[in-house]
Amino acid sequence: MNALLRPALLMTATCAALSARPASAQEIGLYGGWLRGADTNTYSWAIDYTEGFGRYVAGSITWLNEGHIPDHHRDGQAIQIWGRLPLADNRLVVALGAGPYRYFDTEAAEQGLGYSNTHGWGGLFSARATWYTSRRWTANLQLNRVQVSRGPSTTAVLVGVGYQLDAPDEPGPRAFALPRMRDVTDNEISLLVGRTILNSLDSQTATAGSIEYRRGLTHYLDATLGYLHEGGGLEARRDGMTAQLWLTRAFLDDRLTLGFGAGAYAAIHHGDDPDERPSGDGVLSGLVSISASYRFTPHWAARVTWNRVVTRYSRDTDVLLGGIGYRF
Repeated sequence: MNALLRPALLMTATCAALSARPASAQEIGLYGGWLRGADTNTYSWAIDYTEGFGRYVAGSITWLNEGHIPDHHRDGQAIQIWGRLPLADNRLVVALGAGPYRYFDTEAAEQGLGYSNTHGWGGLFSARATWYTSRRWTANLQLNRVQVSRGPSTTAVLVGVGYQLDAPDEPGPRAFALPRMRDVTDNEISLLVGRTILNSLDSQTATAGSIEYRRGLTHYLDATLGYLHEGGGLEARRDGMTAQLWLTRAFLDDRLTLGFGAGAYAAIHHGDDPDERPSGDGVLSGLVSISASYRFTPHWAARVTWNRVVTRYSRDTDVLLGGIGYRF
């Protein structure tokens, strides 16, 4: 198996395991704050999805951005297991979490010329306090410690707001979610346009677009096949076929869907002199994505997707897309 794809497949398998049983509170949160690393102060932000597995245990999937440390622009996804303690009639929940962190780092090249995209594993260790309001909103305070063997480890203090996607039966986290009786997705064809951002020190951009077919496989798992065009004017200059598996949830009477996907991207390179391509250049890259859709009629839905293209030759990109989907 391509070594580049193993982390994406591992992440998908772990996420699927987290969703294989009825889960309690389902919450999404947005965080921002201060980070310290390599004797430098910078910012940090995160998007977090949390599910409970009982009163005292929860799991989460997080996309974490560690700001701009000198010579390092690092972000990535983490899966954490939380031990939590409800207090004050379930209004206040304090929790400790830990888990693996798969990071992507844009580093200055050792010779001081250009940059390199490095990928690695670390650990994310967190402490969180959450206050639950009476209207499904939450207020959060979180302390993160990122520990890595290559590059600087960091400490961050974040504040955030969250929303309970399933209404609770009583104050605090919902005890159990209603079981799904059907797949989140039947069939969907989406047309999306947006921007490609090269993960370099200068973050060059280009216009991007894609067409995608999505099919529900189980109540919580989707598969997609698509064609991605990353645009011209970048060092990457790629387009090609994509294939992904998605952990997907539906909320708000199935109008809102959230998904985390991982898979492969078979890319064609255009306009490059093969002799000038970076060492390790290849056709197959990894693709890790977050997507959300909102259905406004029985057949039509708006969709936004954030893709991270993971390469072996320092041409990683973020592809941010939005558009329309037709379901049948």
